Amino acid sequence: MHYYRTVISEVGPEVQDLLEGGVLILYADGAPPELAEVSVLHRVEAAEQRAPRVGAQLRIGEVSSFVTAVGPTAWNKVSELGHVVINFNGSPAAERPGEICTQPVDPAALLACIRSGAVIEIVDQ
Repeated sequence: MHYYRTVISEVGPEVQDLLEGGVLILYADGAPPELAEVSVLHRVEAAEQRAPRVGAQLRIGEVSSFVTAVGPTAWNKVSELGHVVINFNGSPAAERPGEICTQPVDPAALLACIRSGAVIEIVDQ
């Protein structure tokens, strides 16, 4: 089952710095410039109404990770605004209500996959 599928359209100039800290911010195309600078802008192709479960797989290009926590408001923001903060910290509980936590990944490998045209998806195994 696909919970979410989106295509990267643009990568903000400050995304690399955030990725090195284990954080990725997604915003739908049309985000204000100050948000676009720190975000990966994208075009949503499919979004399920239900939030992904813990253990679902996040795939960004060739890099994948498993969801460890979903904040209580994270999926509403994804559905309404195309906005979410993904924290690659492996935490079993989201520190902020609007974030999704996943297992840690290699920031350099992830950065290599973050480019225009790449697909981001969250799927059940």
